[in-house]
Amino acid sequence: MHPLTETVIRTSFANCSRREASSLTLPADLDTQPWDRLDYLGWVDRKAPLRAYVVVPVDGTPVGVALRAPDTGGRQRRAVCAWCEDVIATDDVSLYAARRGGAAGRKGDTIGTLLCTRFDCSRNVRRRPTLVEAGEDPAGVVERRVAGLRERSQRFVREILRDA
Repeated sequence: MHPLTETVIRTSFANCSRREASSLTLPADLDTQPWDRLDYLGWVDRKAPLRAYVVVPVDGTPVGVALRAPDTGGRQRRAVCAWCEDVIATDDVSLYAARRGGAAGRKGDTIGTLLCTRFDCSRNVRRRPTLVEAGEDPAGVVERRVAGLRERSQRFVREILRDA
């Protein structure tokens, strides 16, 4: 992923107003992100923990999406993230909902998905494969995981943009 600036991030949001995008809390460590190992940028709002944001490159253009998590009262169930599909890290996955873009979003239409709560998908897909996963091609496993993460995250964003 190419490094993103504050301006690029704020102007990339597809499912919130310009006013909302200008006031959202950016990640504190934007300058130190491992951009060469990120497939998307995701963070939880420090000021409002039930809000989160992702910026996903779609056709070479960063597209930001504002997400909301339900208040579960601290209860979590084990689940598999829909983006990284990591079967090892299943205890820190949350349901996130995003308003659709355009008129559908203004009417209140949303789309939801299960995602790693701390947006660790890029790290998860690059973890060393287990012997069972790797077989005879460990490098191929990681490449397929990365490609799958990129495809699934872009598909989610495209669904938000559909009919916008």
